[in-house]
Amino acid sequence: MGMWASVDTMWNFPVEKRIFGAVLLFSWTVYLWETFLAQRQRRIYRTTTHVPPELAQIMDSDTFEKSRLYQLDKSTFSFWSGLYSVVESTLILLFGGIPYLWRLSGRVCGSAGFGPEYEIIQSLVFLLLATLYSALTGLPWSLYNTFVIEEKHGFNHQTLEFFLKDTIKKFTVTQCILLPVSSLLLYIIKIGGDYFFIYAWLFTLIVSLVLVTIYADYIAPLFDKFTPLPEGQLKQEIEVMAKSIDFPLTKVYVVEGSKRSSHSNAYFYGFFKNKRIVLFDTLLEEYSVQNKDKQEEPGTEPRNEGEGDSEEIRAKVKNKKQGCKNEEVLAVLGHELGHWKLAHTIKNIIISQINSFLCFFLFAVLIGQKILFAAFGFYDSQPTLIGLLIIFQFIFSPYNEVLSFCLTVLSRRFEFQADAFAKKLGMAKDLYSALIKLNKDNLGFPVSDWLFSMWHYSHPPLLERLQALKDKKQD
Repeated sequence: MGMWASVDTMWNFPVEKRIFGAVLLFSWTVYLWETFLAQRQRRIYRTTTHVPPELAQIMDSDTFEKSRLYQLDKSTFSFWSGLYSVVESTLILLFGGIPYLWRLSGRVCGSAGFGPEYEIIQSLVFLLLATLYSALTGLPWSLYNTFVIEEKHGFNHQTLEFFLKDTIKKFTVTQCILLPVSSLLLYIIKIGGDYFFIYAWLFTLIVSLVLVTIYADYIAPLFDKFTPLPEGQLKQEIEVMAKSIDFPLTKVYVVEGSKRSSHSNAYFYGFFKNKRIVLFDTLLEEYSVQNKDKQEEPGTEPRNEGEGDSEEIRAKVKNKKQGCKNEEVLAVLGHELGHWKLAHTIKNIIISQINSFLCFFLFAVLIGQKILFAAFGFYDSQPTLIGLLIIFQFIFSPYNEVLSFCLTVLSRRFEFQADAFAKKLGMAKDLYSALIKLNKDNLGFPVSDWLFSMWHYSHPPLLERLQALKDKKQD
C-alpha cells in the first residue's frame, strides 16, 4: 500500500519531476528484474552439482564442476558490477552530473576561445570527458574480470602491460571514430530542417556500413594479428564448401585471439562479392597455443599416456586438447554460412535500420519538448547532443528493453535455422561434437533456468541444439 501511495504522490509533482522520477523508477525496475533472473540462474549453479543423466554422455564431471564454478564467479561479478552501475547512474542523475559535465565542457571551450555559439565543439568536449570518465570508472571492473575471474579459470593470456596498452589503444581508436562521426551527425541535425531525421538516419546507415566494411581490414588488425590460413586440406575444404553454396569467398584468415584469451570464435564479413572468413586460432586444434604449450612443456620427455600418471596429470591429459578438428571446424563454418545463405545478416540489418529510422523520427517529434530538458537540469538551453542522450538513452529505455527481448527471441530462431542448414550439408554429426567441444573449451554451463535463458540467451541452450541435431547425427 505504501509503494502505491508513493507512486500516487509522485503524480502531484511538476511534469519534469514526474519524468525524472519515472526514468529512475524504470532503471531500478530493470535492475531488480535482472537480479531476480540472475538469482534464479544462480540457484541452478549452486544446486546442480552433479552431471544430470541426460548430459552423462557429453560431459565429464571435472568439466561440469569447472564450468559450474566459473559461471558462479561470473554471476557474482555481474551482480556487483550491475549494482554499481545502477547506483552510479542514479547518483549522476540525482546530483546533476550531466548538466555539470556540460557546464564543465563549456568552461573548457571558453578557455580555448570558443563561446556558447560553438555548440558542436562543446558537444565533442562533453563526449570526450564522458567517455574518459566511463573508461576510468570501468577500469577496475575490467581489471578484476580479466586478472581475477578469467585468470582463475584459465582463460586470461594477457599481461598487465599488454592489457593497459590495449585499453589505451581501444580508447584512442574509439575517439578517432566517435568524435568525427558525432560532429557530422550534430551538424546534419542542425542544418537538416524539418526533415533532418531522414538525413540523420541515412548518415548513420552509411557510417554503419562503412565501419562494417573496414573493421576487419583496418581496425581489428590494430589489436590482433591476422594471417592467411595456410594452404592445406582445411583451406581447400572451406573453399569447396563455400563454392557449393555460392558463398563469394575471397580470403580465409586466422586471428591470434590466444594472446588475450582462450575463448574461441569464428565469423565472416564483407559485402557483395568480397566475403572473408575469420577463424580464431583457439578454434583450431592444430593452431591452439594451449595445445602446443601442453605438448611442448620445457623439461619434459615424451611419455606414454597413462604410464605412472598421478590423478592430476591424468586429468590434464584428458583435457589437454582445445579447439576442433578440421571436420568440426567445417561444421561450425557451415552453421555460420547458414546465417548468410538464409539472409539472417540482411534481415538483422533491415530490422536495425527500421528501428533506427523510427527512433530518429520520434527524436524529431520530441526534441522540441523543453520539459524533457528541464527534467534533467537543462532549464536555459537545449543542446542537441543532450537531447540525443536524454531521448535515446532514457526516454526510449522501456522500448529498448522490449526490442532487445524480441531480438533475442529472433536470434535463437536464427541459430536453430543455421544449425538445420548445417544438417542439410551433412554436417550434423560434426556440428554435434563441435558444440560439445566449444561448450567445454569455454566452460559453458549446460543447465539453465528457463526464464533466465528465455530473457538472456541469444543462442539456444546446448541441450536444445543437440536435441535438434540428434536425429541427423544418428543417421
